[in-house]
Amino acid sequence: MTTLYGYFRSSAAYRVRIALNLKGLAYDQVPVNLVKGEQRTEANVARHPQGLVPTLETDDGVQLIQSLAICEFLDEVHPEPPLLPADAEGRARVRALAQLVACEIHPLNNLRVLKYLVGELGVDDDTKLAWYRHWIIEGFDALETLLKRELGTGDFCHGDTPTLADLCLVPQVFNAERFACDLSAYPTIQRITANCRALPAFRQAAPEAQPDAR
Repeated sequence: MTTLYGYFRSSAAYRVRIALNLKGLAYDQVPVNLVKGEQRTEANVARHPQGLVPTLETDDGVQLIQSLAICEFLDEVHPEPPLLPADAEGRARVRALAQLVACEIHPLNNLRVLKYLVGELGVDDDTKLAWYRHWIIEGFDALETLLKRELGTGDFCHGDTPTLADLCLVPQVFNAERFACDLSAYPTIQRITANCRALPAFRQAAPEAQPDAR
């Protein structure tokens, strides 16, 4: 059985859960509690030398890390339904939208960065929240512009079926909502997120639906 090592509120693990669900793949979950520091245990570091999640262990015992790489692996091994368009231009657009979230917004706002701000740099909660919201606004401003102006946008980030870009968008919106970010300036992002959340694959991947949810 495929096994996903993750955490219910991890954006990266959330992306992989959506991909697995869209592909209709069965998988077990092993929780790694990031709040309790379980990502730094010997067992988890052996799987993921960065001490992060997720790790996907395949039926053959191969361990894969980094959520975008895992999602593209799943797309190559289980091509239906596709997470990337058939044309090169479309694939480049979807990857750009996905990376805008996964490489530009998320790394600045993930748990280890927020904990470093508070624990090592001594910032207070208000400053931490201002930091978080700043990077959401900067990233979502650009993302909204791209989604609104480009013809490739449909019911979802690209066309009328979910792609890798949607797998990155929805977890980031969840996080923004969790930190009470004002999303009223992003109607396209909100519309696409609502379309995604209407699908079983996204609902079943949501943090509150996971066995380790608190």
